[in-house]
Amino acid sequence: MEEDFKNHINKKLSILKDRKLLIALSGGIDSVVLAHLCHSLQLNFSLAHCNFNLREKESNKDEDFVLELADEFDVEIFIQNFDTEVYAKANKRSIQMAARELRYDWFKELATQLKFDYILTAHHADDNLETFLINFTRGTGLNGLTGIPMINDNIVRPLLPFSRNQIETFAKKEKINWREDSSNSSRKYLRNKLRHEVVPILKEINPQLLDSFQNTIDNLNDTAEIVEKSLNDFKKKVITKIDEYGISYKVSEFKNVKNPKAYLFECFKYYGFTEWNDVVDLLDAQSGKLVKSNSHRLIKHREHLILTNLGHAEQNEESLWIDENHSKVNTPLGILFFDEVDAIKKTSNHSIYVDKEKLKYPLELRLWKAGDVFQPLGMKGKKKVSKFLKDEKLSLVEKEHTWLLISNNEVVWVVGKRADDRFKVTPDTKGILRIKIEQTSE
Repeated sequence: MEEDFKNHINKKLSILKDRKLLIALSGGIDSVVLAHLCHSLQLNFSLAHCNFNLREKESNKDEDFVLELADEFDVEIFIQNFDTEVYAKANKRSIQMAARELRYDWFKELATQLKFDYILTAHHADDNLETFLINFTRGTGLNGLTGIPMINDNIVRPLLPFSRNQIETFAKKEKINWREDSSNSSRKYLRNKLRHEVVPILKEINPQLLDSFQNTIDNLNDTAEIVEKSLNDFKKKVITKIDEYGISYKVSEFKNVKNPKAYLFECFKYYGFTEWNDVVDLLDAQSGKLVKSNSHRLIKHREHLILTNLGHAEQNEESLWIDENHSKVNTPLGILFFDEVDAIKKTSNHSIYVDKEKLKYPLELRLWKAGDVFQPLGMKGKKKVSKFLKDEKLSLVEKEHTWLLISNNEVVWVVGKRADDRFKVTPDTKGILRIKIEQTSE
C-alpha cells in the first residue's frame, strides 16, 4: 500500500508536496495510517486532535496516544477539548453533527491562523460508499450521489481510493498501533448500521463492490459536470438582478423549461428549502406569497421570484434620533447628511431640500409601519405609506427596507423614495436644508 500511496500522491495529489499540511488525527486506524504514510513520504505535516469528551476515560487515552505518536514522528500536535454535548444542545444538533461542526471549524481556524496550506482527513473508499448510501436513503439530488470529493477547497482526502481492508492489512503488516473507538461498533448511528449490516451483504452479492461503486461515482460525476454546465447557462438567463435586497429570478424562464421543479431544486437547493411543491406553486402565486426555509425566503413579486436571507426580514425596529447639531449620521440605510444651502440644485430620490424652520427636533428615523400617512410632494391630499409603496410596485423585501424621516410625528421623507409636500421649500423659506442619503459600500 505504501508504494500505491506514493504513486497516488505523485499522480493525483502532487499539490501536497512541499506544502504545510495539517493531518486530522483521531487515533483510529484510518488517521494513524494516513499519518504513517505521510511520514514515510517525508511530507511536511503537523497533527490536530479533537477530544470531544464523549467517552470518559477512553477520550483521554486517545489524547495520550496521539501525543505519543507526535513524539514518535517528531512533529507538532495541536489538541482541543470540546464540551460536545453542551454545544449540541445549545445549537440543536445531533452529537455527530455537533462533533463534525466543532472539528472542521477548529481545523479551518488553525489553518488560517498558522497558515497551513491543506487539511488532510482520512476518509477512504468505504466511507465514500457509506456516505452515498446515507444520502440515498434520506433522499437527495445528483450532487448527493457523486461521493466525497478528494479535494474540497483546502480539505484533502488522500486515502479516498483505498479500502478499509487495505488500510487494516497495511497496519497489521507494519505492526502499527491505533486506538479502537467503542462507539464504532454501536448500531445506534445510521452510518454504523450501514457499515455492519448493509455493506457486508452488498459485498457478498458483489465482491468487487468498491470497484463497481467507483465506476458508478465516476459516471455520475461526468453527468454532474454536464448538468452543471447546463445549469450555469440557465442561470445566466433566469437571474435578472442581484442587489442589496436579494437575487431576482425571472418566473417565465422556469415556466419555459420542461421540468420547472428540477430547475427550481438546482437553483435553490443550497438554501435549506424542503417543501418543493410549495416552491413550484410560487410560479403561479400572487405577488407577496412566499416560502421560507430556516435561513432564506423565496418571494413571488410580479414576474419574479426574489431570494433573500431571512436576516433581511429582521430589521432593527428601534428608532434613531437625530439632533439639530448633527450634520452626518450613520444609519442602517447608509450615511445621512444634513447641509444648509443657499439654493435648490438638482433633486433626486436620494437628495431632498426642505424648509429648515419647519423641522422640529429631534428628528426620528424609523421603519414605516401600518397607519403611517404622508403628503407626497406635489399632492394636496394625504396618502397612506402602505398605499404609496403598493403603487410604486415595490416588492415585499423593498417594503421591509423602507425608512421614514419624521419631525414631530409628521413624515418629512420616505427615505430614498418621496419627500413630503408639507416641508417643501417655498418663496417664504428663510433657511434651506439639504438632506442626502449615501449608501456605504461593504
